[in-house]
Amino acid sequence: MSRLFRDVEGGPRCPHGSVVCIGAFDGLHLGHQALVRHALARARALDVPCVVLSFEPLPREFFAPNDPPPRLMLPRTKASRLFAMGVDQLGLLRFDRRLCSLTAEEFAHQVLVHRLSAREVWVGPEFRFGKARGGDIGVLQAVGQAHGFVAGEIEPVQVDGERVSATRIRQALREGDFATAERFLGRPYAIGGHVVQGKQLGRTLGFPTANLRFGGRTPALSGIYATWVHGVGDTPRASVSSLGTRPTVDGVEPLLEAHLFDFDGDLYGRRIEVEFVAKLRDELKFSDLPALTAQMHRDAEQAREILSKEQHHAFA
Repeated sequence: MSRLFRDVEGGPRCPHGSVVCIGAFDGLHLGHQALVRHALARARALDVPCVVLSFEPLPREFFAPNDPPPRLMLPRTKASRLFAMGVDQLGLLRFDRRLCSLTAEEFAHQVLVHRLSAREVWVGPEFRFGKARGGDIGVLQAVGQAHGFVAGEIEPVQVDGERVSATRIRQALREGDFATAERFLGRPYAIGGHVVQGKQLGRTLGFPTANLRFGGRTPALSGIYATWVHGVGDTPRASVSSLGTRPTVDGVEPLLEAHLFDFDGDLYGRRIEVEFVAKLRDELKFSDLPALTAQMHRDAEQAREILSKEQHHAFA
């Protein structure tokens, strides 16, 4: 049986019971990690699988397609990190009209009771679910009482007296405050993916780049950054990266372009992680390509200077 599933319909996946935790888990920050670890501990104590339920697209992306919330993490990265934590099964449920039409009680019965045979269900603070967000911890507990599972809510996680949340991390990234983002995430902020082929304009300008697409989603930051690239050799490579729509060349889709210093090789198809260290500037539209190239040289020099003083992180 696959460890990843997408549908609310189907037969039982955990006939002998499970412990389930539910949430968006965008970024998998310290609060999310606390919830997952609690569910894992309860699952091990009961000797049943630990199942994480999340949604793809995220509900806010579905309801506001023209103004989606910035994403901290792509689905593949979320899945790999959750499985690395020890999660047994992951439900990235398709959030569509059919799913959002289910009442909280219908969702609980169809997914938690029928598909997962839940014995315990755990959520974070202020969790809401079901049609019109009509379900909360009280609804979960009432359904659980009727169908034989226990539902609970974990306490918020705080760092330096401030509650950890994806909203606060997005704000920190928008402001270029990577130290705060790292404290709340429990690791440096990075974007990972497989290198794809671009228009090779950077190579023409003397700045070949490793390009990552963002899967049609809205990234949580944009601009030019000093970065480390992980996954190319044994140690991270110093780099300067651009994340945005490339207005000088009439780009549209957000693209992450990382130029690795003192590197000449083919990275197409390789999975890399780009760790953000410092913001250099916002994305700008230049009058012509020579002006853009001159600024790229200045950006590269500034990034080299910053990274020469930075100790790169071990990155798992």
